[in-house]
Amino acid sequence: MATDYDAPRKTEEELPEDSIEELKTRRNDKNSGKVDEDEVEAAESFELPGADLSHEELTVRVLPRQADEFTCASCFLVKSKTQLAETRGQEMYCVDCV
Repeated sequence: MATDYDAPRKTEEELPEDSIEELKTRRNDKNSGKVDEDEVEAAESFELPGADLSHEELTVRVLPRQADEFTCASCFLVKSKTQLAETRGQEMYCVDCV
């Protein structure tokens, strides 16, 4: 919420003095409008237009390891040899993990 810092401020006399009972009822009123909703149930009922992919089949082609690639021993991502920072025995580590 934006605040106008140039606006005149209210003095102590202008601020309303609320009793503790009034404050408690206001707090209860604010919470009464909240609805408990199951996130999973809400996600299942929400559908994007044209999002029915049940008849689709996923095909993935796995390429063999290339000569200029390595798999980081820490993050397990395949990286280019230019990202190689350190080798400890047989294990190679990328610049992001060192």
